[in-house]
Amino acid sequence: MAGYQLKLKRKQQVAEGTLALYFDKPDDFSFKAGQCVRLGLVDPPETDGEGSGRILSLASTPTEPELMVATRIRDSAFKRVLNTLTSGAELTLKGPYGDFTLPADPSRELVFITGGIGITPVRSMLLQAIAENQADTRADENKGRKMTLFYANRRPEDAAFLDELAQACATDPFCTLVATMSQADQSVQHWQGERGYVDEAMLGRHLTDVTKPLYYLDGPPGMVAAMKIMLVDAGVAEDRLRTEEFAGY
Repeated sequence: MAGYQLKLKRKQQVAEGTLALYFDKPDDFSFKAGQCVRLGLVDPPETDGEGSGRILSLASTPTEPELMVATRIRDSAFKRVLNTLTSGAELTLKGPYGDFTLPADPSRELVFITGGIGITPVRSMLLQAIAENQADTRADENKGRKMTLFYANRRPEDAAFLDELAQACATDPFCTLVATMSQADQSVQHWQGERGYVDEAMLGRHLTDVTKPLYYLDGPPGMVAAMKIMLVDAGVAEDRLRTEEFAGY
């Protein structure tokens, strides 16, 4: 697998406790929306038993000029060092890896169910699919991939890329964003969307046929396992489920 040297261009807080890092894309680097890379620190001042690198999903799309990853800032050696990096800091990149990617069939209806930092590969896939829809509908206004994103967080302040994804879906008649908050009453923002956790009743309010789509489930392992059980119990065939777990580090 190819290795690359990167320099940090900039950082941006994209939600409370969530940091996005941006890099120039190497000329010969390509990837599929939804894939991940191994990002490595160079001569970090501290490290831990897992070493100086971590696997992170690429939140940018293949057509965007920059590479972007986003991560929750936790109290680990890797995250502490990452949080202190300034523009020009050198890192290494290996990859891409993974098959948590869009299906080849452009007619497949997709449902994404994610929470928290699990939004990173979903941002890449959803924005890529919207761009493909827009290209298709220019040729045929009735042609486009139907997509629904269920995005669960505690509060709007915790939801990375929420406004961006809402605006993107608003431009695509085939895209629906269903954001839900489990602790909306603890937010300083007025929340008018769904509340609580993603469950079968919520799916039924927004999907015509729960058993039809291809599902992408990612986020904390407990959430992924619960969603898989819920969907299978609702009659969704297991071969319609794509999963990826995000453990904390």
